[in-house]
Amino acid sequence: MGLQEEFEEYAEKATSLPPSTKDADKLILYGLYKQATAGPVNTSRPGIFSPKERAKWDAWKAVDGKSKEEAMGDYITKVKQLQEAAA
Repeated sequence: MGLQEEFEEYAEKATSLPPSTKDADKLILYGLYKQATAGPVNTSRPGIFSPKERAKWDAWKAVDGKSKEEAMGDYITKVKQLQEAAA
């Protein structure tokens, strides 16, 4: 299985993580997913009155500079860790 296929498989598995998954972990996954699928941040930072969107943007910006492959690998690893923690 190639990296792209494995990434897509784990992206699907991430949707079934338990509701108890911490927001910080969800933001890490969001940032890695965006970096892997959209590349570097290509929008301006949302304003202070959009705290949720701002947190998501910050999570994406935090992984700026990672290659698509690096972001995919890190995403897969993080989903595996969260699945193990939930088991």
